[in-house]
Amino acid sequence: MKTAQTYLSGNSYPGRGILIGSHCDGQNAVLTYFIMGRSENSRNRVFVKDGNGLRTHPFDFSKMCDPSLVIYSPVRVIGNQTIVTNGDQTDTIYEALLEGKSFSDALRTREYEPDAPSYTPRISGLLTKSRSGFSYQLSILKASEGIPKTCQRFFYEYEKPTTGEGHLIHTYQREGSPVLPSFTGEPVRVAISGSIDAFTRTLWAALDCENRVALFVRYINLITGETQTKIENKNR
Repeated sequence: MKTAQTYLSGNSYPGRGILIGSHCDGQNAVLTYFIMGRSENSRNRVFVKDGNGLRTHPFDFSKMCDPSLVIYSPVRVIGNQTIVTNGDQTDTIYEALLEGKSFSDALRTREYEPDAPSYTPRISGLLTKSRSGFSYQLSILKASEGIPKTCQRFFYEYEKPTTGEGHLIHTYQREGSPVLPSFTGEPVRVAISGSIDAFTRTLWAALDCENRVALFVRYINLITGETQTKIENKNR
């Protein structure tokens, strides 16, 4: 198991990432989401709170040229469940849960993003709090070896999270040109410890300072249900 700083440091472009897991204190579930950007359009964003959820928002409206894949709700809450994704599939999952369907049901109706030539994967997570604790799921939808119209769907379920451990999944394996290679393998085991302030600082510092755009971190107290949220925006 690695620390987030060890794993992310030195990778200039992991893209967008989701980390969900159990804090080492055994009392908090942790959910994080980060975005990075290379183009002016991708970098021209900030995270803003939206009720108990989150939205991406243009930093400078005059520079926003195409909002279709960059403006969305990464985090939404429905009852005891928190959804986190890197696109508008957040809404697809939310509507499916309202209808009594499952996380995987929702994502079987979606596929990777239509942004040739990289065909960015759609990554998604669902954290479910219960009386006995919590569980979480992660998913990645990606083009098979970068071939369009061939979607691979991967789902990972963590029913009894290990204290002090989380799993990180991100869109790109590394920097690439002209094609950004998609994330491969299973979600990475990452240690989770420290206060929300310290953990946020560690994650933010681990992201490449040139390409990082925004970071969201939430601690959910498994006893009281209370949440703590921290947001870091490169654009202030």
